[in-house]
Amino acid sequence: MQDATMPTRTLGRTGPAVSALGLGAMGMSGDGYGPADRAESIATVHAALSAGVTLIDTGDFYAMGHNELLLAEALRGRDRDSYLLSVKFGGLRGPDHRFGGQDSRPEAVRNFLAYSLTRLGTDHIDIYRPARLDPAVPIEETVGAIKEMVDAGFVRHIGLSEVDAATIRRAHAVHPIVDLQIEYSLISRAVEADVLPTLRELGIGLTAYGVLGRGLISGHWSTDYTAGPGDLRGLGVIPRFASGNVEHNLAMVEALRRVAGAKGCTVAQLAIAWVAAQGPDIVPLVGARTRERLAEALPAAQLHLTADDLAEIENAVPKGAARGDRYPSAFMASLGVGN
Repeated sequence: MQDATMPTRTLGRTGPAVSALGLGAMGMSGDGYGPADRAESIATVHAALSAGVTLIDTGDFYAMGHNELLLAEALRGRDRDSYLLSVKFGGLRGPDHRFGGQDSRPEAVRNFLAYSLTRLGTDHIDIYRPARLDPAVPIEETVGAIKEMVDAGFVRHIGLSEVDAATIRRAHAVHPIVDLQIEYSLISRAVEADVLPTLRELGIGLTAYGVLGRGLISGHWSTDYTAGPGDLRGLGVIPRFASGNVEHNLAMVEALRRVAGAKGCTVAQLAIAWVAAQGPDIVPLVGARTRERLAEALPAAQLHLTADDLAEIENAVPKGAARGDRYPSAFMASLGVGN
């Protein structure tokens, strides 16, 4: 049963009602953020559901299918209508875990979907989306293939991820798009220029990932933070965490901490609430891997920010002030918008 204290939001004009905060599951498979504890991950999913979180996001390439299998275990026995699964597909990876591009051909859509349905142990995906734009395949062909799966009952809604305004328009002309999943946070605001206005013109929602900048603006990161094995943040791979950039970025976090202290909340809660305050059509995805981090994030759904609060937050973290790209340079070219 959904917790009555968790607000809901509707994804676009044609999408479903979902919890005001969603759960991003990638880190639960230790993919890019260091080792994760399987039992704790499952317990975190259960805690999220108990708290009224209904939207769970994953990708078929997260730890090469491990994440979907993990969610299948965590969701086993649950009423299928009590939660919604958002699945990204098409990211190609090798046995060394390296990325090798995106495959969004119509025949690949059907193939990837069949595997996801099996791994997740379900007969349908609530929101299905290509993880990135495949430069070799017109978006119309990809969306057309997903539409066939909608008509067949295997998919309920179509979403997009990390694409520009022009691509959104072309996709939406084939079939209604319910939401765009894209990075949006105090330190990643490129969507505000063209993408967000386009979404609102067309009646498409936005599910925001990276709302804590991969932990950078969570209030828990520091220059002497000891990252575990496989945690890309501690290896200097992600430019915003690299020496010379991270010190500048953390200085803004300290300014944000002062605002949070005056508001009586944590830095993470303030940063999540800021994203939610940018419009009722935006649903922040919280990438909590533990019940502790989830418990900290959940009150953000109830945190009201006044105009004065928003002005103070803007002063603490001015738009465009972060140093370093949000992804390594090799990945930036695959994104529809920049930082």
